Amino acid sequence: MPKQVIAPEGVHGTTGYSHAIKKSGTPVFIAGQVALDKENNLVGAGDIAAQTDQVLQNLKAVVEGCGGTMADIVKITVFVTDLKYRPAIAEARQKYFPDGVYPASTFLVVSSLATPQFLVEIEAVAMIL
Repeated sequence: MPKQVIAPEGVHGTTGYSHAIKKSGTPVFIAGQVALDKENNLVGAGDIAAQTDQVLQNLKAVVEGCGGTMADIVKITVFVTDLKYRPAIAEARQKYFPDGVYPASTFLVVSSLATPQFLVEIEAVAMIL
């Protein structure tokens, strides 16, 4: 079953996310990804755009390591330390979900992440055939 966007009548429209995604396959739960490179170095200290790009690169590598693609991601949860980061994160998501079919998404502002230098963390659920 290809990914099906669920946009029920009677619910507000969306921008940059979907209310729900329906897809068959095996669920894969991907831990929150942060802006660490392969050598465990922080990428983009103080730079939300650079950190978000690294986070999404990591997410892509994990989903591909499970035999899937970014198109298999049906849900993401974004944790940020400041609401002002929302536009930069939305811009980065467009690069990694270029077809405009965005996963269901929750966006949370938190006081801190596991390490104070982390500005963003994204976890995901994918359905992989």
